[in-house]
Amino acid sequence: MNRNHSLIERAVALAVRAHDGQMRKEAPMPYIVHPIEVGLILARHGFSDVVIAAGIVHDLVEDTNITADELRHLLGDDVTDIVVPVTHDDTLSWEEKKKAYIESVRGAGSEAKAASLADKIANAYSLIAAHQAQGSTIWSYFNAGREKKIWFEEAMLDMFRASLTHSMVDEYEGLVVEMKAL
Repeated sequence: MNRNHSLIERAVALAVRAHDGQMRKEAPMPYIVHPIEVGLILARHGFSDVVIAAGIVHDLVEDTNITADELRHLLGDDVTDIVVPVTHDDTLSWEEKKKAYIESVRGAGSEAKAASLADKIANAYSLIAAHQAQGSTIWSYFNAGREKKIWFEEAMLDMFRASLTHSMVDEYEGLVVEMKAL
């Protein structure tokens, strides 16, 4: 496979700069570990460099001062068109934000769905590992608590099952089962 290392390298450099100083809320590690994990999950499943780059920068518009227009200028339309549908609208209440996110991803193309799914898989692995280290106190890191977090994961799984045929859906399903058992 001919890789566009330039695009992936530019995405990594941008994500490293934009996420500088941010930390994961449930684990004592730099935030940049998460978007790199998302990109690696997408690469492991054979997605294109555009999708991998989008996975690496999927949180920039949501969690940094990078706008969609800036992202479009820096990494192009294809990457940005994957990132925008997987960006939460933080002007909404938690529940409305999550419902809007589900519908945004549901209406997006398969590449945006894949980026979202890789994000959910990376988050699930992180949550499960943090639970092993911290126990049930892990749920206090989530604004809505355990019950609503599980509701969101199940709703995302249902949406992915109905709209995407990929082995990552099965991986995510296993992780949702593990999270529910915590």
